Amino acid sequence: MGKMGRNSNRNSGTGIGDDDIGTAKLIEKFDRLVEKKGITIRDADNFKVMENVFDDQTLLALYKLVNKGKISEIGGSISTGKEANVFYAEDGDGVAAALKIYRIQSANFNTMGEYMAGDPRFSSIRKSKKEFIFAWTKKEYANLIRARDAGINCPQAFFFDRNILLMEFCGDKETGTAYPQLRQAAADFTKSQGEEIYHAIIADMKTLFNKASLVHADLSEFNILFDGEKHIIIDMGQAVLPEHPGAVRYLIRDIKNINRFFSRFCEPLDDEEIFKDIVGTERMQP
Repeated sequence: MGKMGRNSNRNSGTGIGDDDIGTAKLIEKFDRLVEKKGITIRDADNFKVMENVFDDQTLLALYKLVNKGKISEIGGSISTGKEANVFYAEDGDGVAAALKIYRIQSANFNTMGEYMAGDPRFSSIRKSKKEFIFAWTKKEYANLIRARDAGINCPQAFFFDRNILLMEFCGDKETGTAYPQLRQAAADFTKSQGEEIYHAIIADMKTLFNKASLVHADLSEFNILFDGEKHIIIDMGQAVLPEHPGAVRYLIRDIKNINRFFSRFCEPLDDEEIFKDIVGTERMQP
């Protein structure tokens, strides 16, 4: 079992600065709780390297998750994205999970804001970074549930609190290695396999729109995993409702991304025909 690092001074290099005292105390409190609960932290050094992720709000959320028995193990880093870090974890029952932590201080609010604006589910969100990221985390949780309920093969959302989302781990549970992105897995596809997956993804986009009332809004070979047999759609935080003012533009972009990528395997369907098939000629016009 490992503990989180306490070398919290990122400014002077001589100790903990005045601004870090609160965080240092929270880290100590979290360490004590981890030890008391018997939580395993694999690869503690790697966990410590990601110290910029663990501000006060994140520590409070982690503390709450551990105290409620939602997490029994925290492993190494799975991925580091523009707005979030994802770690391997196990839930309170020892089931493999992914712990996604949105960074409050370094997230790109201008980019993320365009997906939040116009969403009636989050119209009352305050302007502060903290409240915005909390809402974004809740949004991804809600979007994953919508998509999953509609039959989309995406990670099952387990729990969220503040800026932390606990969800199903998509990968090898023995090694903690995530499934490859589509862009990586496609190197081994035959043309017929690529064409089959292409049509399955187009069908998912239609299901997502009509049954889950969502447009992914960032669908590409980077946000789709492949488990060796089927694709898995991930990263649903930016997904929007069809009534969002940018929904048409996002859907067209998603279609173009998928057509571009799969053009190496087959003759893609016409962009406009896919759009009309997904939304219906009476609902929207590109």
